[in-house]
Amino acid sequence: MSARVVVPLESTSNRLEEFPSAASVLDDAEYALFAQVAKVRQCKAGEMLFRRGEHGADMYVIASGTIELDFGDDLVRKPLGVGEFFGELGLLIGDHTRSANAMMTEAGVLLELGREEFDRLADRDPRQLAKFLRRAIMRVVCNEQALIGRLRRRNLELQNTLDMLRTTALQLDQSEILIRTDELTGLTNRRGFVAHVEQARLNGKLPGSVLILLDCDRFKAINDSHGHLAGDRVLQSVASLLRAVSGQDDIACRLGGDEFCLLIHGHSREEAARIAGYIVESARVLQRMHQRPPQMTTLSIGACTIEVAADCAWEHWYKQADTALYRAKRQGGDCIEWQD
Repeated sequence: MSARVVVPLESTSNRLEEFPSAASVLDDAEYALFAQVAKVRQCKAGEMLFRRGEHGADMYVIASGTIELDFGDDLVRKPLGVGEFFGELGLLIGDHTRSANAMMTEAGVLLELGREEFDRLADRDPRQLAKFLRRAIMRVVCNEQALIGRLRRRNLELQNTLDMLRTTALQLDQSEILIRTDELTGLTNRRGFVAHVEQARLNGKLPGSVLILLDCDRFKAINDSHGHLAGDRVLQSVASLLRAVSGQDDIACRLGGDEFCLLIHGHSREEAARIAGYIVESARVLQRMHQRPPQMTTLSIGACTIEVAADCAWEHWYKQADTALYRAKRQGGDCIEWQD
């Protein structure tokens, strides 16, 4: 049968010199031994020898032409040339599930060895066969190690990607917080307040809540007489006061300029009135204690209860509280007015 093999042994030797560490290339003695017992198979370009997932028990040696092994997914395809062997696990363990598609990319000749040919090899030259088996086992081990290395690298890449996604999500969360936060006072701004109100409405927490609008009395005079830095300190003091009286579910907001609001959840009108009174009284005391330069001003408050049964737009309740606030300002400020 060796006379039917079209590739001279010199081609195999040259390939070994070119790739001295290639465990899939037979040396001259191995090639000659295999050629004595193997079946010769003529193959056309594009011919599929076997597909991934199929069972097989034959090994192949390339006498001429080229083969491509496609392992699927995103694994690199492996080209094989003259003198190289593949499919040896099918021969060694029998009826093995193929891990790749094997296709002829260039027409040629293959040496095909099954169980019968393997037994004949063992009878003819057991020492040479043992040498080949060591080579084949080493190749399997190296392939497994390479696969493990690729999987580890892939896992590392996936972990890095997940870390980047977490970092990006955190940055987006922080950006969202900044978008909804007043830079000067650290309170929620109007955008964040409207979003909170909408979420409370969807969760059914808005009815029964109390809306409190606050306005700094004679704030323009503070800016004109003491400068905008003093005005900023006053606004920050008002924010600190609102932050101090806010519960876990409440939200304090700077709507803009010297106008603030506080939305209180889960309190009766009497409890909300005590909170509003505490705000006004605290601002009055702080204003008297820190007058030069001013660090606080008296406050005007307008408040309303968001009715349980009413299904009105948010602007309706804002207008109610604003009407009460306007009355408080007309009375000279430093007081509380309710609009029911």
